[in-house]
Amino acid sequence: MSKILSAVAWPYANGPRHIGHVAGFGVPSDVFSRYMRMAGHEVLMVSGTDEHGTPIMVAADQEGMTPQELADKNNRIIAEDLVNLGLSYDLFTRTTTGNHERVVQQLFTGCRDNGYMIVQESAVAIDPKTGNTLPDRYIEGTCPLCGAEGARGDQCDNCGNQLDPQDLINPVSKISGLTPEFKTTEHYFLDLPALAGALGDWLDQVEESGKWRPNVISFSKHLLDDVRPRAMSRDISWGIPIPGWEDQLNKRLYVWFDAVIGYLSASIEWARRRAAAGEGTAEDWREWWTNPEALSYYFMGKDNIVFHSQIWPAELLAYNGEGARGGAEHELGKLNLPTQVVASEFLTMEGKKFSSSKSVVIYVRDVLSRYQPDALRYFISIAGPETSDSDFTWEEFVRRNNSELVAGWGNLVNRTAAMIAKNFGEIPPVGEREAIDDELLNSIRAGFDTVGDLIANHQQRAALGEIMRLVGEANGYVSRTEPFKMKDESLRGRLGTVLNTLIQAVSDLNTMMSVFLPHSSNAIDEILGGDGAIAPMPQLVETVDLDNGHPFPIITGDYSDVRAWAPRDVVPGTPISKPKPAFQKLDDSVVEEELARLNLA
Repeated sequence: MSKILSAVAWPYANGPRHIGHVAGFGVPSDVFSRYMRMAGHEVLMVSGTDEHGTPIMVAADQEGMTPQELADKNNRIIAEDLVNLGLSYDLFTRTTTGNHERVVQQLFTGCRDNGYMIVQESAVAIDPKTGNTLPDRYIEGTCPLCGAEGARGDQCDNCGNQLDPQDLINPVSKISGLTPEFKTTEHYFLDLPALAGALGDWLDQVEESGKWRPNVISFSKHLLDDVRPRAMSRDISWGIPIPGWEDQLNKRLYVWFDAVIGYLSASIEWARRRAAAGEGTAEDWREWWTNPEALSYYFMGKDNIVFHSQIWPAELLAYNGEGARGGAEHELGKLNLPTQVVASEFLTMEGKKFSSSKSVVIYVRDVLSRYQPDALRYFISIAGPETSDSDFTWEEFVRRNNSELVAGWGNLVNRTAAMIAKNFGEIPPVGEREAIDDELLNSIRAGFDTVGDLIANHQQRAALGEIMRLVGEANGYVSRTEPFKMKDESLRGRLGTVLNTLIQAVSDLNTMMSVFLPHSSNAIDEILGGDGAIAPMPQLVETVDLDNGHPFPIITGDYSDVRAWAPRDVVPGTPISKPKPAFQKLDDSVVEEELARLNLA
């Protein structure tokens, strides 16, 4: 049994999240975490809303709110959506808590005292219309290295190089469309050159493990080709105060410095909340962070790789005193570096890049208001951007829902339960199995190892594809044995054995399917005579900040009572009633309706 940290990218709270976001960080992390719990590991799955920075201020001003009011509003919307999607966080919190501020300042102070935070002058971009500092990502222009249009002020997606906004050719503000004005001020910089050797050694080690996705490791190592100090503070009033610069009210820590620390601060908050409830101690977080045997997996979209395979590890190395300058160990102890950065590629929509500003977007909330959450989870898992960009189309969404979920898996469940309900009313006893029966059950039992290994190695598309292949085998078994033709009383014993074999197959497939489709798996468990709790679900809990009493919701849950990742014998005599369909078939008109909503019809 291992301690597994499932560190899930923090959705930014300047607005609701769209399905491209949850395809990158949400569903993959939940599938992995659910599997690891069922495999017997102790999982800590944490995240929250990222709520600092200029984009929050801009959005708040547009809506006539304070930044905190906007953060409160969107924190609740995002948390509700993620709960409804079934993401099983141990704690989903936020970056505007007193706990997070304290932990961020501890990390900053440790990095600074070890000599890895240096003060330098920096050119700062100011929007001439608003007078506010522009975050690097709000400046676009032509990449000076490869000539690509639309490069951002921090990175060019075309060539993958890190940039500074003043290096862009013809830079413009994404807020006003005007050319930014640059002025020079003092800032703290993370001294990446002094950490480059340690970063390189770490990346060499993880490359040797062979576990990282090739695109992630190659991109991460490429980042070391152009290492320079990176600014970790900003001229802005909305963010975490900088230790030692508290009197400078318009200087705050860079949102990306504080956001990645959220994985640690959320873990600490999780332990504090449990201790306050009389469960464990406030130091329990250390089992996932300072225990050298613990494993940590970070889930995100590929646009965040740089912050998780360079900036965050560099912060950890600096705090640990493991760079070229050495350094002392601080009160949080020696913190673990990521075991693996699990980055997905991009999900596009009807051939176009998601863009809320251009109304090329499908919000999670809108999908869940009209369709079953597991229909979305299924599409993301079977056709999502795991190792290459993929495209979401409504036509493909409807096709997969109807031909695979409804006609394949759902039909197998329904006809199995219906035949048992009609002929026996309960799970029949098994007689002597024939070779055809054993062949199916042995194939599905072997699937636990095959599917489990694929999920553990972040090959979720292949894992779900294997489950669906086994569903096909089970449907083929029905066609070959034809239990619906066994009407003669002399065949009743054989009918019972076939139906017992079939419901055993369905039960085991449902166990495997539960990590991908928790909502429907619970419903199917009830159809099969279970208690409908095969997949523990998250809860939205109203709470208050542990330090200042500010109210907000968190996502949490009790996932301790999970079914083991293994075959489980069905119990003859268990009542089985006529089933209701677990999945909803969608009319073809859905495609035209949804395209009309997007003005694409």
